[in-house]
Amino acid sequence: MTPDDHVSAAADLLEAERTGCQIGLLSLRYPDITMDDAYAIQSAILQAKRGQGRSVVGWKIGLTSKAMQSALNIDIPDSGILFDDMVFENGATVPAGRFIQPRIEAEIAFVMKAPLAGGEVTRQDVLGATDHVAPALEILDTRIMRKDPTTGATRKIVDTISDNAANAGIVLGAERHPVDAVDLRWIGAIVVRNGEVEETGLGAGVLDDPVESVVWLARRMASYGQRIEAGHVILSGSFIRPIECPPNTDVHADFGGFGKVDISFD
Repeated sequence: MTPDDHVSAAADLLEAERTGCQIGLLSLRYPDITMDDAYAIQSAILQAKRGQGRSVVGWKIGLTSKAMQSALNIDIPDSGILFDDMVFENGATVPAGRFIQPRIEAEIAFVMKAPLAGGEVTRQDVLGATDHVAPALEILDTRIMRKDPTTGATRKIVDTISDNAANAGIVLGAERHPVDAVDLRWIGAIVVRNGEVEETGLGAGVLDDPVESVVWLARRMASYGQRIEAGHVILSGSFIRPIECPPNTDVHADFGGFGKVDISFD
């Protein structure tokens, strides 16, 4: 792909977000698209969003579980950008039409107190740069079709990365915890949709330890000349499968002593 192709793909994704009309698979439009191309499309989205007055409030990490990696035939996570207009208050209601096909995932969020950068970032660097951790829900959406209606082809990793890693929203719980106060591998959640338990999981599903997920992110960002800034929120990755959230959906995530998070969809 050329730089002009990156900008064009980004513009199409932004238009899909604005109109609610999905675009076709970029992996079919550009058969030779690479992961570097996909992150370049993300960067073009970032520049366009900044031009619209949006600011970066953090980053999300996806595809951290073995099950999801196997489903897409990859062996590494991906990442996306959190913008200021993606933040929802705990207990808020998402207006009808805000998203195309929203889903949610349960995650542990890291809130940073210091910058984090470099290809040699360690676990101790992450712990030292983290102000606190909190329970969170990520809202996913897809501006790209999940499946091509003609060929039956499904999204590839390059489609997901190009689409800002399917990122659409973030909900933080009210609770705040020192990052070293608990073993994050054993933090779990019971996720309820409209009164019925849909998913449960443990933090260990995220690269065996959510801290290692943030290590991966910092190192990946360094390869693209980026860094995590103080104040950024990092969604470390889901330890449940995505849960569909059609209209009139209420979601409650109970993380036990770690906290609770709620979101509804009109």
